[in-house]
Amino acid sequence: MIQYRTIKALLLIIVWVAASSAFAQPGGFKWSKDGTAYYRIEQNEIVQYSLPANDKKVLVSKQQLTPAGQTAPLRLNFYSFSDDQKKLLIYTNAARVWRINTKGDYWVLNLADNTLKKLGATRPTATMMFAKFSPDGTKVAYVSEYNIFVEDLATQTIKQLTTDGTRKFINGTFDWVYEEEFACRDGIRWSPDSKSIAYWQLDAATTRDFFMINNTDSVYSKVIPVEYPKVGQEPSACRVGVIDINTAKTTWMNIPGDPRQHYIVRMEFIPGTTELLIQQLNRKQQESKIIRCHAATGSTTVINTETDAAWVDVSSDDNSYALDFKHTFRWLAGGKEFLWTSEKDGWNHVYRISSDGKKETLLTPGNFDVISTRSFDEKTGYLYYLASPANATQKYLYRTKLDGKGKQELITPAGLAGTHNYNISPTGKFAQHTFSNAYTKPSGELISLPQHKAINEKESIAAKLSTLQEEKTTEFFKIKTEEGIEMDGWMVKPKNFDPAKKYPVVFYVYTEPAGANVNDSYGSGNNFLYTGDMREDGYIYMSIDNRGTPVPKGREWRKSIYRKIGVVNIRDQALAAKEILKWSFVDPERIAVWGWSGGGSATLNLMFQYPEIYKTGISVAAVGNQLTYDNIYQERYMGLPQENMDDFVKGSPITYAKNLKGNLLYIHGTGDDNVHYQNAEMLVNELIKHNKQFQFMAYPNRSHGISEGEGTFVHLATLYTEYLKKHCPPGGR
Repeated sequence: MIQYRTIKALLLIIVWVAASSAFAQPGGFKWSKDGTAYYRIEQNEIVQYSLPANDKKVLVSKQQLTPAGQTAPLRLNFYSFSDDQKKLLIYTNAARVWRINTKGDYWVLNLADNTLKKLGATRPTATMMFAKFSPDGTKVAYVSEYNIFVEDLATQTIKQLTTDGTRKFINGTFDWVYEEEFACRDGIRWSPDSKSIAYWQLDAATTRDFFMINNTDSVYSKVIPVEYPKVGQEPSACRVGVIDINTAKTTWMNIPGDPRQHYIVRMEFIPGTTELLIQQLNRKQQESKIIRCHAATGSTTVINTETDAAWVDVSSDDNSYALDFKHTFRWLAGGKEFLWTSEKDGWNHVYRISSDGKKETLLTPGNFDVISTRSFDEKTGYLYYLASPANATQKYLYRTKLDGKGKQELITPAGLAGTHNYNISPTGKFAQHTFSNAYTKPSGELISLPQHKAINEKESIAAKLSTLQEEKTTEFFKIKTEEGIEMDGWMVKPKNFDPAKKYPVVFYVYTEPAGANVNDSYGSGNNFLYTGDMREDGYIYMSIDNRGTPVPKGREWRKSIYRKIGVVNIRDQALAAKEILKWSFVDPERIAVWGWSGGGSATLNLMFQYPEIYKTGISVAAVGNQLTYDNIYQERYMGLPQENMDDFVKGSPITYAKNLKGNLLYIHGTGDDNVHYQNAEMLVNELIKHNKQFQFMAYPNRSHGISEGEGTFVHLATLYTEYLKKHCPPGGR
């Protein structure tokens, strides 16, 4: 739901991206292949910076980006180089598909003679997706209108490789739910020899459409169909084929099992071979298989199997909202081995696995979680990864040996407590480092590794630190419930706090496995919907991460929520609030809670299941009935309703709507393709049935983020603020 992600999480991503002008434009920062330089988009030009001197030169100018006969250059939405660095692929005229811009137009700039040619001359404008050079640099493959094409760069001859693509029969890309829940979008892969392309094909013919209604853009309504498999419905059939460029013949991989009872979430050619490695999940996502496939024959061998009584995570080390994001294998020894993360020993750790599955080495042993791998350097033999064994709200860079014999070594320097991230060069010699904490604005620097030394000391984070730091208004704390569950939280107290007075508390909740709120990073403690200053006005604002949230506290913490969403997470939150009500400065009659998406669902459950605690609630874009949400997300965490329907009933807010006692503001967009507006209508009906009075706001034709339309955000923020002030008045008493 934005894979149940909150809008706040997206805003914080924006803050991080804008942390430093050096790294400000999405898709703009790239490392050179040899790791000795990086590229940036500056004023719609590509600029190269050579390291360590950080010397600057314009690599691709506006003039080079201006097509013949035109006066304006192409707008750089994204770019990529051919393997030999002699050609540049330019993505422009970008258009949104579900979450991000993945459709548009592509051009190729020959850097040797500065010729600029548009690809896809026979394709409709802004319909091309995922264009990529062949490894030998002679061709470009792309997807357009659910089919795969290849274009010869010398002759500009276009060859259509598949012809059967439709909205319901999808080649080279994915349906709504694969994109939303697995971040799968780009569904084509070149073979290392440039002779074939491996691709996903999804058959969504039996997936029913959910119909959204657009009532605002004309006097007659428009029906918008979305192929959307609700929980309990079978997934789209999925298979992988390898298509020969010359013959356009596809060889299908003989992947075991019913194609409507599994998912394929990774697929890649093994470097230097004509074989593929595929990750398959069963429908319940409790079994993961890594399968080696022979592209020429389609024969397959399972080389690794992992099971979990709850679910197997398809973890990502990178930003899944990036245009070029793929769930990739991290190859070692020229493709003979790869890195893999797993929770099978109770903690998230990195393993080194041979491509035939015969050898496996644990690289990061210990009772701690690897949050994500960042990079590895085979020459020096080191793996870099993020972890924070002592504080689950923070992130730091560590390294260990790639042979599994090393110790955990902290690389991030002492004195910068908070959240760190790193974009490490291909050779591991340099890195883009970003840092923030709750009272320090995000900032970036270029460093050398492993010394963690700023390339330019004058522009280092350490040199800028005093100008970045603000007043420490966010306090981090731990709270233990009567059941012995200890949780992390943050709290912002009123500006002129008087411990002798009692103040209202506003809880910000999310509570589900797709996101955590309690992070020691800039923006924690901010309420982006509140118009004004909550601290100045006299509110205590806080958030707590319950069991089930994806924080580095071990598998048991994260997966204790299995088949208990709406029960365990809600009870943890309520029992934590019960302890907080004991604090002398908390007013038990002014307790409010709010959240968006999964947080909206939690708000409803807290208001309905624990009305004695929560007096006011503001719920945005909530799942009111778990049976309305998509199969990949809901079945991963809750199982199949055909087998355990009672769990879905117990976890759904609609079950408890009759218990409402407090003040409820319920908000939803009628054009929400993610958490459908039907949730609102179902819940409203149930509240009406029991004569429960509440305030309801439907935003016409707005999606899950309720961001479309002139004046929308101002209206939403004003509505939120005025309701909170009226029903949970600020100030000490």
